[in-house]
Amino acid sequence: MFNLTQGYINGEWRDSISGDTFEVRNPFNDELIETIADCGIEDAELAIDEASKAFKVWRKTTPKVRSGYLRKIGDLLLEHKDALAALMTKEQGKPLQEAAGEVAFSAGFFHFFSEECKRPDGEMIPAAAAGKQFMTLREPLGVAAMVLPWNFPIGMPARKVAAALAAGCTCVVKPAEDTPLISLAFAKIIEMAEVPSGVVNVLPCSRNKVQQVGTLFCESPKVAVVSFTGSTEVGKHLYSLCGKSVKRVALELGGNAPFIVFKSADVDLAVQGLMAAKYRNSGQTCVTANRIMVHKDIYEEFLEKFKASTSTLKIGNGAESGTTQGPIINEKQLNRVVRIVAESLEQGAKLEMGGKTEGCCYLPTILTKVTPDMACWKEEIFGPVAAIGSFDSEEEAVEEANNSDRGLA
Repeated sequence: MFNLTQGYINGEWRDSISGDTFEVRNPFNDELIETIADCGIEDAELAIDEASKAFKVWRKTTPKVRSGYLRKIGDLLLEHKDALAALMTKEQGKPLQEAAGEVAFSAGFFHFFSEECKRPDGEMIPAAAAGKQFMTLREPLGVAAMVLPWNFPIGMPARKVAAALAAGCTCVVKPAEDTPLISLAFAKIIEMAEVPSGVVNVLPCSRNKVQQVGTLFCESPKVAVVSFTGSTEVGKHLYSLCGKSVKRVALELGGNAPFIVFKSADVDLAVQGLMAAKYRNSGQTCVTANRIMVHKDIYEEFLEKFKASTSTLKIGNGAESGTTQGPIINEKQLNRVVRIVAESLEQGAKLEMGGKTEGCCYLPTILTKVTPDMACWKEEIFGPVAAIGSFDSEEEAVEEANNSDRGLA
């Protein structure tokens, strides 16, 4: 059912207009999964045109009608959770249990917005002059172009598309180059829910074409809003392109989140929380704990317990039972993690455990004696590397926590 290799435009499964294709490989063993359509600027123009036409009808549907479609999409996601999770693990690498959880919370977005779309409340505002009143209404913007990340390849389209459809917008979705298959499966769910043609369109494309497609999203007068989740650097570039036409932009960019453990904390609970906050999806999340600050009075106790918990993690194929840490998504990202750790060690950090690769996986790693000038503290690691520093006072911890130019901190 979900062995899909074509783009989804105006309710039809289509090869790319150029006939180009690209390969999608399993990040754990580099096995070829599928060869799929490599959609370019002509395909994107077609998808935008069809979404623009569909918007004229979709925007007039009642909230009750849109709610019914959203509810059905959420139900179908849950009905096919196991198959979707298996595909996600094969394509993205995360453990099967995490993948199943992602499908479940993706369904939750649709169920939530199926109710919220019934309440597009406006306002009645008193006027300065007697006998007059101002009224505001919420109206759909138009075509929403969406550029997705690879780390939550069904969670992110679900969150973006559910909100857009609820508001009465139509969508053109570009999946990440590493994880297009689960987005095509998502399009299949949209089709199964009988969402009208052109309302949701999905365009897989390779790294060779992503820049031209992204530029079109930003410059096309038929696109009303661009939504992007990814790196701060790419987000800034898209923002600058959208500025030329004063297009609305919704950005979720890089993070460098702190994790602060005060001396009054329950150390066992703090360790438990950090295990989830640091190692989920092998550390490849934008809200992962990146700068771990522990009060000096409990530092040694915390470190020993955290090391003990970290040692229980099992790396490997996410499809195998017991695996808690899957692969790093691709060689470029793996090399980035290796570089950050190496630079941090050269700068004086101490390696407590890990610090090695096993194939495409990176061992869960703990660095101590970390200072704010080190690479592991300043950069978003996006890998299973825990950088731990200490502090003396609450004021010191809060000041350092806020010492970041990243939005998701």
